[in-house]
Amino acid sequence: MKRILVENDHFLKIVPVILDPRTSDEHVRAVADFFAHDVPDFLGWCEQLRGEIPGLYPAHVEFADDQADFDAKIDDADAVLVESFAVTRAALARAKRLRAVQRFGGATGGIDVEACGEKRIKVFTLRRIVNIAVAEQVFALMITLSKRLIEFNRIVTADQLRAAGYPVRPYDRRYIGGSNYGRIPALRTLHGSTIGIVGLGEIGREVAVRANAFEMSILYHQRSRLAPADEMALGARHVPLLELMANSDYIVVQLPLTDSTRGIIGRAALEAVKPGAILVNAARAHLVDRDALVEALNSGRLSGLGMDIGYAEPADPDDPLLAFDKGNVILQPHLAIAHRINGLKDMRQLCLNFWSATLPLDETSLRTRIS
Repeated sequence: MKRILVENDHFLKIVPVILDPRTSDEHVRAVADFFAHDVPDFLGWCEQLRGEIPGLYPAHVEFADDQADFDAKIDDADAVLVESFAVTRAALARAKRLRAVQRFGGATGGIDVEACGEKRIKVFTLRRIVNIAVAEQVFALMITLSKRLIEFNRIVTADQLRAAGYPVRPYDRRYIGGSNYGRIPALRTLHGSTIGIVGLGEIGREVAVRANAFEMSILYHQRSRLAPADEMALGARHVPLLELMANSDYIVVQLPLTDSTRGIIGRAALEAVKPGAILVNAARAHLVDRDALVEALNSGRLSGLGMDIGYAEPADPDDPLLAFDKGNVILQPHLAIAHRINGLKDMRQLCLNFWSATLPLDETSLRTRIS
């Protein structure tokens, strides 16, 4: 039976349900319930995937709680799955059976790729579809706020526009066109604007790729600066946080929530913000100080807010952000990863990667299975 060592992460708790028949019924039910609204036959999906990876299922899946635990358990692993843990030369020297290292993300940082190559251990990365979905949600929020789509949805008659406070009088069509007949000001274009991304990790980079497609200037801030080649590829410039806040038309917060990042967008950062900027948070609510956020919205320093996540989930009825009802504050119930099948596609791919590395097959059959 293959042994797979997995970094302990809430989303990776799906792996043993797919691969390890010893997984408790409680664990299986909880994961199946997570997928039920989009994939009602989740267990059937698991069975179908197992048919694609003969010899990998059943496997023994074990979790590592921290780096030391991971290093201690790697000795008899056939494959490892890591998101933030390092895979070092010293650990690899003890891993007598290891055939595959899978990063739950698109980069190999922290993995000694050279040492893996010397031991003929395959290294896989995964451009996660759920990360792409989150980046799409970020742009959906930015575009919706920029174009004031919520505020003016179905506000199209003269009476509706006048009731909303906008004059409706005809243009002289002999000399000019008739667009924006409600004379609504302050509509924006992403093209040529500046986006500031706080946290240029896996999702932040997906945001940057899309910002380039819109021909936006990109600033970013994080503790560790990217390599110059990565900055050039993304067209991104590293700046201090307050400089980013002061020069960005759109601010995207995309960090993990830790003791060091909690409240990173606080009063000082929001007081430095470029007047009229739009803030989008599809990461974790508590990266932004809520009291300071409400102040910035009330004062007009922030002209718009898009949040896919909440300070409580479901939100508390007395959340002060719910008081903003003019369309410039969009609050979503944590929808960014979209259809649950996105996550399952990621799971399928990493399982196929393990299977391809741990079971010798002829090349033609292998290509057929993983295509």
